[in-house]
Amino acid sequence: MIEIRGLRKSFRDNVVLADVSLSVEAGSVTCLIGPSGSGKTTLLRCVNRLETIDAGILLVDGQLVGAERRRGRLVEARPGAIARSRTQTGMVFQRFNLFPHRTALENVMEGPVHVLRRPRGEVQAEAERLLERVGLAHKTDAYPQELSGGQQQRIAIARALAMQPKLLLFDEPTSALDPELVGEVLAVMKDLAAEGMTMLVVTHELGFAREAADQVVFMDGGVVVESGTPESVIGDPQQDRTRAFLSRVLA
Repeated sequence: MIEIRGLRKSFRDNVVLADVSLSVEAGSVTCLIGPSGSGKTTLLRCVNRLETIDAGILLVDGQLVGAERRRGRLVEARPGAIARSRTQTGMVFQRFNLFPHRTALENVMEGPVHVLRRPRGEVQAEAERLLERVGLAHKTDAYPQELSGGQQQRIAIARALAMQPKLLLFDEPTSALDPELVGEVLAVMKDLAAEGMTMLVVTHELGFAREAADQVVFMDGGVVVESGTPESVIGDPQQDRTRAFLSRVLA
């Protein structure tokens, strides 16, 4: 589903991603772990084309992201092509990013109605099913300020699913939540994983990575230091940098 080769990204003189290569299989869950500032979120934003890349190749479902071939050369894709490709990828942010003036149901309907131009009645029926799927069928008419952080994040997940994406990206989806609310969001994510949704997840929740991930990738300093199964990367890391990070986190 995702193929990244030699990806580089800098912000002025700050090299954030340095020659990153990574593959994510369709129907799998990949968790990105590592210290703050290691490039995890920037990598996620490059996959969704919220950031441009300086060098390298990035493909989602076999299609170039943010670039196209013209006369044998790779050039910047046209804005319309970028917008169309972005509809195939759903993203769930740390801070929910719900529209405060719209109800839970309206937030979920927003993308399919206004971006995909689908019929409102059809979209509403699907949105109601998605809210039921994340355990919030009783909150269709509630506004974000009337909901807990965990409920808002579950609505954000339903909103991403409403676009019927091939891939879901999660940027530390539980980091803004009180500890007692983390479990309800992780439960929805585990259900999605069990259903075969392809997911790329930036997370500090090592328990979730152990239980739900097919692949764990440890990043530091803008590079992939180590990758493999949860058992190998978390349970028996081979690199000193990985061991040092895990010893601090697990302590």
